[in-house]
Amino acid sequence: MISSEFIFFGSFLVFIALILALDLGVFHKSAHTVGFREAVGWTIVWIGLGLSFYFFLLQFGHLVHDPKDPEALKHLITKFRHPIHPDYGNFDAALRTYRQNLGLEYLTGYLIEKALSVDNIFVIYLIFITFSVNTRYYHKVLFWGILGAIVMRFVFIFLSSALIQEFSWVLYLFGLLLIYTGIHMFMSRNKAEKIDKEKHPVVRFASRLLPLDASYEGGRFFVKKNGKRFMTTLFLTLLVIEFSDVVFAVDSVPAIFSVTKDPYIVFFSNIFAILGLRSLFFVISQIIHMFYYLKHGLSILLVFIGSKMMVHEWLDDLGFTTNHSLLIVAGIIALSILLSLARNHRLKKAGKATS
Repeated sequence: MISSEFIFFGSFLVFIALILALDLGVFHKSAHTVGFREAVGWTIVWIGLGLSFYFFLLQFGHLVHDPKDPEALKHLITKFRHPIHPDYGNFDAALRTYRQNLGLEYLTGYLIEKALSVDNIFVIYLIFITFSVNTRYYHKVLFWGILGAIVMRFVFIFLSSALIQEFSWVLYLFGLLLIYTGIHMFMSRNKAEKIDKEKHPVVRFASRLLPLDASYEGGRFFVKKNGKRFMTTLFLTLLVIEFSDVVFAVDSVPAIFSVTKDPYIVFFSNIFAILGLRSLFFVISQIIHMFYYLKHGLSILLVFIGSKMMVHEWLDDLGFTTNHSLLIVAGIIALSILLSLARNHRLKKAGKATS
């Protein structure tokens, strides 16, 4: 008998596949440079889709695992360490509490992933500049990059979940990693990032497998010349972006595990956040200079999340809930944006350009 989890998850993957097919096959069929207004419009669409799933979980979240009775629900809450204590005597009310918590966990994870992706966007922009990619091909590379990211996140998330279920001390390793990353990000916040494409490990590895054609050949990933197959610089750029996403996922996925231990909720929040990464890229790449304190905020966010993972049992005893996590995460991001805008206003009044 096919489990309800398999049906729900399979339906979700089919839904995502249809969205991606529409995106590339209908809405972005021809390669073109995405303008700021178009990018803002699509960003609103993707964020709207991500938020819609939050409301879906509020109404139908129990279908993810589909507990049939109070005992099954109690098992799920214990297994994934949800910080709720519903009245199991009233099964409908207990399910409602469970769905509300799932929705909050998803929303918090989505917000964390969206915020951290801003730093990844800067790295992707740097990769495009380093490899001299024509702006009309940005969307194509980002589309296939996100498709690869979905596959890698699936493997990473469910493998991490299995490790956490088997070895609870893995959470402390994740916590230490996030604290270290947050401190490192804060210390290097003003350093100019550079990519040496000649010495990059992905470039050196890929060059051993296939010869490189330095041209872009109309946006193709591979070309055949004199009966020999070559990869283009565009495909090499895609590989470097995929590699950067793997590095990024090492931080972002454990960060969401600080909010929920349910791998399905971690996956859903990840996927909806990275689906909008392409349009957000075209927006952020043009206004990143306006958010001077955003990197400060992201580093503090990582340290908070890492610290929360280190003392999660103590926080559970104190009654620390998903609501508290959401408020703190949203507060850190909002404060860094407001301080950045205040700095811009202050510099504008002083007659200086923002930097």
